Amino acid sequence: MIIVNEEHMQGKTISKEYWENLYKNNETGWDIGFAAPAIKEYIDQLADKSLSILIPGCGNAYEAEYLLTQGFSDVTLIDIVPSLTAALEQKFGSEVGKRIRIVRGDFFRHEGSYNLILEQTFLSALDPSLRSQYVDKMHSLLLEGGHLTGLLFNKVFEEEGPPYGGTLDEYKKMFEGKFTVKTLEPCYNSIERRKGAEVFINLINK
Repeated sequence: MIIVNEEHMQGKTISKEYWENLYKNNETGWDIGFAAPAIKEYIDQLADKSLSILIPGCGNAYEAEYLLTQGFSDVTLIDIVPSLTAALEQKFGSEVGKRIRIVRGDFFRHEGSYNLILEQTFLSALDPSLRSQYVDKMHSLLLEGGHLTGLLFNKVFEEEGPPYGGTLDEYKKMFEGKFTVKTLEPCYNSIERRKGAEVFINLINK
């Protein structure tokens, strides 16, 4: 496992202790228990198994597990929660350091170059004041022509987050400066409890 400096974002932050406590108390309502169908369907269309793939705020990393079963060979996970990344080390066992890399630390301090970044509940964990930094960091981590693909919430939550939501128009304005929008539309194959409340994105780095 690789550890990088943590919690160096500008703007409102939530500590790793906050997330650690949620996992310890099993208060993880965002965790659906398996890889999201929309992301699985996207992965199934990818022919190049050597793509370098990053999953930020990876949680229990169901999408990473699916990637490995499909033969992908260059997957990086990053999360801020120590007990979670330790558990992932155990979960992926002998694959760690071979086909999968696990980083404990702050996404905004992460360095690398990727063909694909998968988004699954990560943006919704960040205070909206960090969204411009999120876009900039995604842009810097992706190779030219690389894809930022996954799911965002297509709703505004009544209570203060996390999770934090948004609308199609907000997301379009967020991304259009540094990404070409291939797909940004309501998700048609969300899980039952999120039907009508998700956006599927497939954005191409400029």
